[in-house]
Amino acid sequence: MTAVKGVASISRNNRNKLLFCYLFILPQLVLFLAFTIYPIVMSYVYSFFNWSGYGAVTDFIGFANYAETIADPFFWNAFKNSFIFMFFVVLVQVPLALFVAILLNSSWLKGATVYRTIYFLPVVTTTAVIGIVMRFIFGAYKGLVNELLMAVGILEKPVDWLGSMDTAMMIIILVGIWKTFGMKMVYWLAALQSLPKELFEAAKVDGAGWFQTFRYVMLPLLAPVGSVILLLSAVNALHVFDLVKSMTNGGPAFHTDMVDLYIYRYAFEGGGMPRAGFASAAGVVYGFAILFVSLALGFIVKKTGGRQSSH
Repeated sequence: MTAVKGVASISRNNRNKLLFCYLFILPQLVLFLAFTIYPIVMSYVYSFFNWSGYGAVTDFIGFANYAETIADPFFWNAFKNSFIFMFFVVLVQVPLALFVAILLNSSWLKGATVYRTIYFLPVVTTTAVIGIVMRFIFGAYKGLVNELLMAVGILEKPVDWLGSMDTAMMIIILVGIWKTFGMKMVYWLAALQSLPKELFEAAKVDGAGWFQTFRYVMLPLLAPVGSVILLLSAVNALHVFDLVKSMTNGGPAFHTDMVDLYIYRYAFEGGGMPRAGFASAAGVVYGFAILFVSLALGFIVKKTGGRQSSH
């Protein structure tokens, strides 16, 4: 009888602890439901209505918003630009961040903590502020870049870097790479510091050089984590809004327009009455495109992890 009472007491204590844990989780859960799940669900609902964002949601139009989105060349222009931005940011940033992380993880490098802080500072700096500063740096009139290039004789006259269709996207991509570079570097650093040192010591004893160690020891071990970094980098790069909004606002002639900016324009500006229903439909279409990319990259992650575990 005493044993039964003891078990009941333990069970009651565990239940109380569990309820206490849920009590701490509750605020986060409420905020998650209110500001993440609810907006996602309602964006699907609004996409079937001709709704301006004000008043009652009553004008049901079915798939008309989706048909208009798919037929709109400006949407596909923004779609193309978003994927161009993502492709070049990931292509340059991920391997370059790995290279810098290897250098910063080296035991012979002095002041590595200072360099890590310098690289990470843009990550914690407000993107809109960076965009405004970059707009002045690359400005056609008295811009820092133009002044420096003219001072050394590379340019004869100022270039409108953000106002030219030949250079605007390139500048957006370069600033985007620099802005989030520190985060990818931290990911790689965490992966490098988790590698077993015994394998590198064994490779050194066997006479392997730096490149051989990198190619046959480091890269295979980093492959699963690298696939995850690639996935995160691609998905994050597909959502660029504040940088473009503050630097070019999609110009010149929509040459740097992105889908996030396209959705914002219809949801909150609209050139008159906003079109929240249409913007929701565009967001849903783009969301499915990102989902497809995520699933494709996730498949790569799974395959890479499977190959690594088999070794």
